Amino acid sequence: SAEAESPRDWPRFASAGDDGIVFLWNAQTGEKIFEFHGHTQKITAITAFPSLDSCEDKNQLILTASADRTVIIWDCDTGRQVQKVSCFHSTVKCLTVLQRLDVWLSGGSDLCVWNRELDLLCKTSHLFDTGISALIELPKNCVAAAVGKELIIFRLVSSTEGSVDWDVIEVKRILDHQDNILSLGNINDLSFVTGSHIGELIVWDALDWTMQAYERSFWDPSLQLDTQQEIKLCHKSNEISIHHFTCDEEYLFAAVGRGLYVYNLQMKRVIAFQKTAHDSTILHIAKLPNRQLISCSEDGSVRIWELREKQQLTAEPVPTGFFNMWGFGRVNKPANQTIKKPQENGTVCSLELIGDLIGHSSSIEMFLYFEDHGLVTCSADHLIILWKNGERESGLRSLRLFQKLEDDGDLNLGF
Repeated sequence: SAEAESPRDWPRFASAGDDGIVFLWNAQTGEKIFEFHGHTQKITAITAFPSLDSCEDKNQLILTASADRTVIIWDCDTGRQVQKVSCFHSTVKCLTVLQRLDVWLSGGSDLCVWNRELDLLCKTSHLFDTGISALIELPKNCVAAAVGKELIIFRLVSSTEGSVDWDVIEVKRILDHQDNILSLGNINDLSFVTGSHIGELIVWDALDWTMQAYERSFWDPSLQLDTQQEIKLCHKSNEISIHHFTCDEEYLFAAVGRGLYVYNLQMKRVIAFQKTAHDSTILHIAKLPNRQLISCSEDGSVRIWELREKQQLTAEPVPTGFFNMWGFGRVNKPANQTIKKPQENGTVCSLELIGDLIGHSSSIEMFLYFEDHGLVTCSADHLIILWKNGERESGLRSLRLFQKLEDDGDLNLGF
């Protein structure tokens, strides 16, 4: 008989909202594990704080920030509040953990560096009028901060060799964006990417912070213009705002307004797109196995896409891969989704709709993908839905049934 998996080993996730309450859930069963009360206003940031490998206490911690200008560390194994910080001058908008250094950063009107015991190690010596909206880790003890339309590079340095005292130094300010930066993310150890309110996508070198690629033709990818030419926008800015990224070694997937765009990092160009992938702004996307992509939108929809070579397209695509495997949603295309035909616009691939997840009635803020354990979606309709792989769950039920019959002595196989 197989050894049972401990519930503690199952994946867990946390959800938080405008009521200031944080919930911890079991991603396998959908069971609520803990309810964390400590904030008095809406949650503005949340992140996991993993234990060090050398640490004897392996309890999983999470950090939460709130509009009440506090940050709290919670123990996910006991459900208890570990410690609370309430010395901020403004709302903390983002949290980032630098696990290698065992410190965490908070971004608001200041950039602050903290240790695991919530001691303030150092902070910036000046305030930002607009505040830090996003933070990512870069090599050589650096971080990139999005502050309005500026990208600011900071370096964490120790005052003396072996000292526990740290300092944070502003290294560079980059003003290449013409509007506010809405998205900031790592591509790999050598590159990172930013996206702006008016549809500017810039790929940066993570070591010297120079521009590697620039793209601003998302409203019409057929216009592969010279980089020196100025492109005039004819769309409303919210229709081309870049809200989220995901990537693999070859492609960068961007949520641009209501559309999805696939950017080839080597070719430095858009190679596939769905200009109207959803009816409203896309808020979150994630890469799945087998060249598939999942996206969610303000219109309450979750859709699954497949990146296909154009020569592989047939008259009517047959649902395959992730949609067929999960066994939910609908197969038929919406009225506004037409059958793809080869286009003379330089794109070499196509994003094909292969499935919808129908269940929410309001804006879907984000989702989490747990591979074999399923998918979790979080919506403004106050619902959290756990979606399961139908084929896998059916197989597991069959195995459990056969195991029970065998244990009860009722399983007789004749040959």
